[in-house]
Amino acid sequence: MFEQQLKDAQDAIARALANRMAALGADRVAEGMRYATSGGKRLRGFLVLETARLTGGLPGAAMQAACAVECIHAYSLVHDDLPCMDDDDLRRGLPTVHKKWDEATAVLVGDALQSFAFELLADPATGDAGQRAELVLTLARASGPQGMVLGQAQDIAAETAETPLTLDQITELQANKTGALLEWPVVAGAILGRADPTPLRRYARAVGLAFQIADDILDVEGDADKAGKALRKDADAGKATFVSLLGLDGAKARAKALIDEAEATLDPYGPDAECLRDLARFVIARDQ
Repeated sequence: MFEQQLKDAQDAIARALANRMAALGADRVAEGMRYATSGGKRLRGFLVLETARLTGGLPGAAMQAACAVECIHAYSLVHDDLPCMDDDDLRRGLPTVHKKWDEATAVLVGDALQSFAFELLADPATGDAGQRAELVLTLARASGPQGMVLGQAQDIAAETAETPLTLDQITELQANKTGALLEWPVVAGAILGRADPTPLRRYARAVGLAFQIADDILDVEGDADKAGKALRKDADAGKATFVSLLGLDGAKARAKALIDEAEATLDPYGPDAECLRDLARFVIARDQ
């Protein structure tokens, strides 16, 4: 049932993004924006929709926020794939934006996706003025120099550090680079439902860390064809990861403990939160 719910949400978000980008025209940047937001798991958008449903937020407003976070995530991947960053040729089994077009186009596509995300949040369709302001402020913090961008900078610095990162340092890095943009969707859902985000925030932090540990495990055990991207790059580069520090079995155990913790935070919501529990389990069971 969860897989069908996720598929339905993926399809709905894809349609919504297509509708909202229809007015952008057919120039290279607009085409690149559509290309960069196609496919993917759409877990961040799904989290917005599901937590808004759980807390009583309006579906239309939730879809606006879901599209916004998917645009921010896509922008981060477009820039992350550039030669000056992680230098990847494949994303979701397809050529990365700078490979399909060129580096300048990729930079502009990422820039455009970021600004488009905030345009979506500022639209009156996303809620009242107070909700929109809070959504814009919290997404800016999650994706900027206090969140995702900080994490990326920490990751780049780690590549040239004289000593590998410790477990605490990697945990902090990933809380910024990956976790912040997985935490924002549940906060957004609570904002739209005018609910206390505290339990959902704890859920997202546990799921976000488990997600990154699962990524490190996939980098060791995964199938590149299923993952749709190059694997074993961290090991080849000698980077410290959760697997290198905890061992494969230790990393799996830590991820499982985090998912148990995430599920426990949902107890106040009872059976209505079963879909979020299923998502948490999916995070460490996925193969891509």
